[in-house]
Amino acid sequence: MNKAHVIEHLRFALEAQLNTAKVAAKTAHDTATHEESIAETQYDTLGLEAAYLAQGHAQRVNECYKDIELFAAVFNEKAQPNSAAVGALICLADEHGEQKWFYLGPSAGGLTVDIKGTTIQVVTPGAPLGKQLVGKQIDDEICLTLGDIKQHYEIEKIL
Repeated sequence: MNKAHVIEHLRFALEAQLNTAKVAAKTAHDTATHEESIAETQYDTLGLEAAYLAQGHAQRVNECYKDIELFAAVFNEKAQPNSAAVGALICLADEHGEQKWFYLGPSAGGLTVDIKGTTIQVVTPGAPLGKQLVGKQIDDEICLTLGDIKQHYEIEKIL
């Protein structure tokens, strides 16, 4: 796995999220300010609802800018981690040898990118998996309980 390639895909994915959020915010703003959204009675709340939606989308745009800024700082670091830390690309293997790739990011948890059929998911240090990964090294084991199911993983690679 090429970490520089993963970083480029993450940059594109973050930019795509930002562009989608901008379009949604613009659409919601246009709806909120359209003449058909003007209340005709005290019970007509279409305009008010559209304004709340526009505000939420504007906040999402700000979050996307913040995510890009946080990732830019991490992407510019060139250190190769000996242990799992923010900015590390981590490969976990389950009991059956199936590999899963994670990028330990500063934000945007859940963001996924697909590179040649391999899915890399962003996990943050605040997530249950992220909490267990921070500070771990190659060959360390991770035990994650989801519902009633315990899953055991071994760290195979840290890039």
